[in-house]
Amino acid sequence: MTTSLRYSLFDVTYPDSDGLPMAESDAARDYLIYGVEALDRYFQEDAKVYVSGNLFIYYDQGNPKAVVAPDVFVVFDVEKKKRPSYKTWEENGKIPDFVLEITSKSTASEDRGTKRGLYAYLGVKEYFQYDPTADYLKPSLQGFRLVEGNYLPIMGQLNSDRLSIYSETLGLELWLEANGEMRFYSPKSGTKLLNPREMEQAKFQAEQRVAKLAAKLRELGLDPDLI
Repeated sequence: MTTSLRYSLFDVTYPDSDGLPMAESDAARDYLIYGVEALDRYFQEDAKVYVSGNLFIYYDQGNPKAVVAPDVFVVFDVEKKKRPSYKTWEENGKIPDFVLEITSKSTASEDRGTKRGLYAYLGVKEYFQYDPTADYLKPSLQGFRLVEGNYLPIMGQLNSDRLSIYSETLGLELWLEANGEMRFYSPKSGTKLLNPREMEQAKFQAEQRVAKLAAKLRELGLDPDLI
């Protein structure tokens, strides 16, 4: 009987995709990408932090229907590597520590109901929701922390029309700006985690400063390559 069970578990197929195209609004897609890329950059030096999003997480070996795909998630104390899907039994039972769902018309009820209950059941320490259009969540950024198996709201702070909610799990603040945009902020460095457009702007501005400095040095008869 043990041998049969072993073979049946190994013979189970766990798809890496549902075969359907990803249909998201521009805003939902942009924040999904921002969440994954910004957090991945923030934790890039830590080999034991895995950041991903829109990836199948299987949480019950032998049952491929026991699956969920958070928009953005972070797992601590697992290897940082590329995965086609995340199987908890291959990761010493580690489930995500942090989850962010980008709420939209098609996901609003599931994000507030089914997924919230599932994440609490699995033991996800913090669960955040963000509604880019502010049509389905009031306020449009909300955070919850797991306390004795239940999610309790994380109290935010209002500063200059900005809502700030602190994530103990990440050591970061999630900001809801006055214009409705969501950003991660590092209290340690005092800087926002930039999105791809902001990254390009920052890179361009840095290159412009370097070019101006090099021109000034040439005016003074100095070789900028030697400085």
